[in-house]
Amino acid sequence: MGNKKKVIVIGAGFSGLSASASLAAKGFEVTVLEKNSTPGGRARQFSSEGFTFDMGPSWYWMPEVFEDYFASFNKKVSDYYTLDRLDPSYKISFGKDDDVVLPASIEGIYSLYETIEPGSSANLKKFLSESAYKYKTGMGRFVRKPSHSVTEYMSWEILKAGLKLNMFSSFGSYTRRYFKSERIRRMLEFPVLFLGGTAETTPALYSLMNYSDMVQGTWYPRGGMYKVVEAMENLAREQGVRFIYNAEVIDVGTENNRIVSLSTADETYEADFVIASGDYHHFEQQLLPLTHRKYSGKYWDKRVLSPSSLIFFMGFNTRIPELNHHTLLFDEDFREHAESIYKSPSWPGNPSIYISCTSKTDSSVAPEGHENVFILIPVAPGLEDTDEIRSHYLQMALNRLERYTGQQLKDKLVYLKSYAHRDFENDYHAYKGNAYGLANTLMQTAFLKPSMKNPKVRNLMYAGQLTVPGPGVPPAIISGQMAAEEIYKLSKTASI
Repeated sequence: MGNKKKVIVIGAGFSGLSASASLAAKGFEVTVLEKNSTPGGRARQFSSEGFTFDMGPSWYWMPEVFEDYFASFNKKVSDYYTLDRLDPSYKISFGKDDDVVLPASIEGIYSLYETIEPGSSANLKKFLSESAYKYKTGMGRFVRKPSHSVTEYMSWEILKAGLKLNMFSSFGSYTRRYFKSERIRRMLEFPVLFLGGTAETTPALYSLMNYSDMVQGTWYPRGGMYKVVEAMENLAREQGVRFIYNAEVIDVGTENNRIVSLSTADETYEADFVIASGDYHHFEQQLLPLTHRKYSGKYWDKRVLSPSSLIFFMGFNTRIPELNHHTLLFDEDFREHAESIYKSPSWPGNPSIYISCTSKTDSSVAPEGHENVFILIPVAPGLEDTDEIRSHYLQMALNRLERYTGQQLKDKLVYLKSYAHRDFENDYHAYKGNAYGLANTLMQTAFLKPSMKNPKVRNLMYAGQLTVPGPGVPPAIISGQMAAEEIYKLSKTASI
């Protein structure tokens, strides 16, 4: 490319990192403007008093997405960070003395299922076989479609595949076909809570997550999930990407149906193309002129969002033997909690709780003899978020933790930080303080999601969790790659 076209990428989360490196490798002059002081978006990291906490994503699933991404630059994951497969993968508590520990080996998982529901291992093999098909077909044919139009899906081959993918049946009804045990169904359905729906509203397609969980395994990058962020930023810099931090975009300059400049508090940057990989709603509804918006405020109000989260970052000056690297406390009414998120948005009475204790695997994240504990409670977006509410749930979380572990831990708590709606809004302009983007309901799948493309702004593409393919770290990486490819195609047209 003779005179390099200038691309501005807004946001250094996974989609922005992915898009920026991909475009720089194609010869574009790429600048990333990031609101915060470090890359990663929701996957940032912070350290205090000897503890190092990943702020968001903590599950490393779909490892081949990361491998394929680095391979596109003739690199390997191992060039940047070291992965350890967790064994056991995680533990679920259904009540006192009722723990289910998922082993890493598939044969161990079959044996586990037999102990819970005799005869179920045969059904699990069939279930996982179908999940494998969904995973390979979904990742191979569907997930990388930009979904600009329904016509991308109008072929007999895709229609047949779509029917086999169980796009039109619910996850809950699908698991009931195979398993009678309520415990097994909850084990299979727990990822759905973070995908943004109940098992009854999420398409059965998403059993592909169970394939990744049980067959591909749960992994941990040594040093934390932020090692992936650092790797992607380093890779992008190697391609020539320029990063500018503490640079929030506050104004968009338009000319006809194009963006020509983006302004921060300190400087204005010219742009031939723009990728908005921060919060879609904020960029469109707050920064674009009304005449250039694709969607209305009413459209956004009708979107079904995935949960927000109340997170507690905790440091304890004692070891906690009962915790695994990943522990899920499902010892309360799961359906009641899900309804408080999706049907009647409110703060939950007795929520399910997710606990990450990375110090079980990684001695670098806590002082010797201490534990690094991350507690997450999924909650509805858009709720009132006050210090009093946080304090109430802190005591609830500590009580549940003590009840589960049998240890007196409140007087062992030496570090504490909370994070919820108002932090998501302040740090990321997150719409209604959401943590995970849009819910993966049938009516918000593929071309029914907010579009990557805006016909009123020819040189703009969106990337990230509010557009295709959806929420989660691997989808965000893919979203950035797709946005980069669409910009590359645009650059080849004479009208731009």
